[in-house]
Order: sequence, then C-alpha cells, then structure tokens
Amino acid sequence: MALLACLALPCVLQLGGPAVTAALRFDRVGIGRGEWWRLLSAHWVHLGAWHLLANCAGLCLLWILYARELRPAQWLLVAGCATAAIDAGLWWLDPQLQWYVGLSGLLHGAWAAGALRQALRPVGLGWVMVVLLALKLLLEQRSGASLVVTGLPVVTVAHLYGAFGGLAALAALALARKPL
Repeated sequence: MALLACLALPCVLQLGGPAVTAALRFDRVGIGRGEWWRLLSAHWVHLGAWHLLANCAGLCLLWILYARELRPAQWLLVAGCATAAIDAGLWWLDPQLQWYVGLSGLLHGAWAAGALRQALRPVGLGWVMVVLLALKLLLEQRSGASLVVTGLPVVTVAHLYGAFGGLAALAALALARKPL
C-alpha cells in the first residue's frame, strides 16, 4: 500500500502538467518569498513522463531490495532526513541553482540507508551495493552528469545530499537505540 501511494502521488501531480510542476518545484525565488511547501513538494514533481518513469522504476527496484530493512516509521525518518539534506544542501551549498524537481535524491537516500542496513547484517550483499552507490556518486560528482538518465538536466549533487541524509537517518536510529 505504501509503495502504491509513493507511486500514485507523482503520477497524479504529473497529470497537472507544467503549471503544477512550476508551482511545486524547488524554486529559490519562491522559497525566498516564503513558499516553504516547495521544500517538500519539489521531490514529487517531475520534468515529464520519462523523468517520472525513471524515478518510479528506481523506487520499485529499491522497494524490492530494501523495503524489509526498516520499519515504515524508520523509512519516514530516512525520507525526512534525505529531504532535509537535499533542501539544505541545494539552498546553502549550491546558491547558483535556481530550481529542482524529482525523486532521485530521495531514492539515493533510501539506497544508502537500505544498503548500509543490509551490509550490517551477518549475511547479505549490502556492502556490494554500498560500494556501487559510492562509485556512482563519485563518478557523477566528477562528470556532473547522471550515470543512469541521459537527456535531462540532472542535479547530481541532490543524489549526494540525499545519500548523506539517508546515512544520517541510520546514524540517528543507531544512537536512539544506545543508552547515553
């Protein structure tokens, strides 16, 4: 049910066309004027059908790989931390960036959290996926282009910030379980 909701929301928003995307995207000027909803909604709107399809396919793949690694409330924490990390990174570390849309940054947060959680289990291929993610992020930062999607303007730093957010969520969960 949660997967269907996560797939349905961006699909419904896509039906609104470019006007809805423009109203909901991360827009530096709009956020500066107090349009705070953009910090959440930007991650659920897309540049077009191809962008939406690529992100939904990534979400389904990550769901298959990692859905059972964390409880639903923990996944909400991962999504929240990834969202906050992406928004903070784009706002403060990339002031030249004027707008952003898409789910891929959050997907990288889920990949980081799921793979590391899996890697910490006695048996699993989690470390392979952690290394693949690290290599993907490194290559994207060096090239400035996505290794997966071509033909679209991809903000690769959002992938990096999202992954850091996913790792921060796992660290917070680990600290919450340990007495001080």
